[in-house]
Amino acid sequence: MKRYNHFIDGQYVEPVEGAWIDSIDPYQGKPWAQIPQGGAQDADRAVKAAAKAMHSGPWAKMNATERARLMLRLADLVEQNADRLAEIEVRDNGKLFAEMRGQMLYHPNWWRYFAGLADKIEGRVVPIDKQDHFAYTRQEPVGVVAAITAWNSPLLFVAWKCAAAIAAGCAVVVKPSEFASVSTLEFADLVRQAGFPPGVFNVVTGYGHEVGSALVDHPDVAKVTFTGSDATGARIYAQAAQSMKRVSLELGGKSPNIVFDDCDPVAAASGVISGIFAATGQTCIAGSRLLVQNSIKEEFTKRLVELATSAKKGDPMSPDTNIGPVTTRPQYEKILSYIDIAKQEGARCLLGGGPATSPELPGGQFVEPTIFTDVTTDMRIAREEVFGPVLSIIGFEDEEEAIQIANDTIYGLAAGVWTKDMGRAFRVSSAVKAGTVWVNTYRAVSYMMPFGGMKHSGIGRESGIEAINEYLETKSTWISYSDAVPANPFILR
Repeated sequence: MKRYNHFIDGQYVEPVEGAWIDSIDPYQGKPWAQIPQGGAQDADRAVKAAAKAMHSGPWAKMNATERARLMLRLADLVEQNADRLAEIEVRDNGKLFAEMRGQMLYHPNWWRYFAGLADKIEGRVVPIDKQDHFAYTRQEPVGVVAAITAWNSPLLFVAWKCAAAIAAGCAVVVKPSEFASVSTLEFADLVRQAGFPPGVFNVVTGYGHEVGSALVDHPDVAKVTFTGSDATGARIYAQAAQSMKRVSLELGGKSPNIVFDDCDPVAAASGVISGIFAATGQTCIAGSRLLVQNSIKEEFTKRLVELATSAKKGDPMSPDTNIGPVTTRPQYEKILSYIDIAKQEGARCLLGGGPATSPELPGGQFVEPTIFTDVTTDMRIAREEVFGPVLSIIGFEDEEEAIQIANDTIYGLAAGVWTKDMGRAFRVSSAVKAGTVWVNTYRAVSYMMPFGGMKHSGIGRESGIEAINEYLETKSTWISYSDAVPANPFILR
C-alpha cells in the first residue's frame, strides 16, 4: 500500500501529527492506499505557503500571460496522464473507468479555457460626474482560496474551482474528501512539473471537522469554495461568515426530469436512465424525480424498467459494466435506509429495492437500480436527496402541474425537459427554478457554461466566464487633478 503525504509549498510533507487514513477501494472493499490525517497545524502551513506565494513569491510577480503559460503546460500534462489519473479515481470512488477517463480527457479544457481568460481581466475608466477627477477600476485576486471538494469527481472539481482561481491570480489550498484524496495528491505533482511556483497549489487531506474547519476559520483565507451536501454547506456558510469570508457553494439537488407526451420516447428513456443510474446515482445533478405526463406514464415506465433491468453491475474497470459500487459505506447504508423509508411511506417498488450481492460484487457496497412509482410529492423519497440509484416516478396532467411539481422543492440545481414542442421547451425551461435546465439531453457539462444552483442548491457559479468573477475583487481608484482646495472639508464631495 502506498502512503501519501500532504503537498505544501511545492513539496510532499508528512502530517504534523504523524497519522494516516486508509483509502478504501469501494469495489474490493479493502484499503489500497493511505492519506495523511491532517489537522489545524497542517492547514496553517498550507495557508501560509499560499499567502507567501501571493504576496512575496515569484507568483506575486508573474503577469497574467505568464500564469496562462503554466496553466497550458499543466493541461498538457493532465492529458498525457489521463489514463493513470482515471484509474486512481476508480480505485478511490468506484465510478466507471469509462466515465472517469472521459472526465480526465476533458479536464484539461478548464485549464486551457481559463488560461485564455487570465490576461483578459480588465478594469475600466469611468466617465465620472465629478469635476477634475479621474476614476478607474481594477480587478484584483481575492486572496488565498480554500477549495473543499467532494468524493464523486475529485479532479473535475479541482478543475472547476482551481483553474478559475489560479487564472485570477489566487493561490489555493485544496482539501479533498477523506474518501477520495489520492488523485488530487497525484495531480499536485503535475502542478509541480508544470513549473508553478511553490505555494500556488497546496493539498491538505483529512477529516472535514479537523482540517476543513481549520481552513474555513483561518484568518489568511479570503475565499472558501465547497462542493458537497446542503447541510455541510450551510455550516460552512455560517462558519465563514464569522470572519467575513467570501463563499461559493455547489450543493445538493432533487432534480426533476420532466417527460411530456410529445417527446421522443427512446431518447427520453435513455436520458432518464443516464440522469439517475449513471455514476450509480451519486451526482448532485441526478434526475431523481421523474415527472411523466399521465397519458404515457404506464408505457414509459415499462420502457424504463426494461432498460434498467439490463444494466450490468460489476467491476468499474470493465468496459461492459454499467453500474459500479457505492463509494462509501455510510452512503451505501443511507441509500438502503431511504429505500426502506419509501416502502414504509407507501411507494411501490417496481425494480430493485435492496442491496445487490453476488461473487462478482466483492466489496459489499452495490445497490440494485431501484424504481419507485405511486410516489406522492410529500414523501421523503420525493423531497430529500438520496444520492444513489433510486428513481421516484410522479405523474402529472399538464404543463402547469409539471412546473408546479418541479418547483415544489428546496433545491434548484438542475432539471430536464423532454418535448418536441420548442415553445414548450422555452416556457418550461424558463419557469423551472434551476441553475441548469437541459432540454432533450441530460448530464451535459462544459467549461464554457456556468454551473451552479438556486435555493438550497448553492451560491455562485463554476465554469464559464462568470466563474472567474468569483475570485476577483473590484477596486475603485479616484485621482484628483484639481489645484483647488475644497472650501468646506467637512462635507461629502
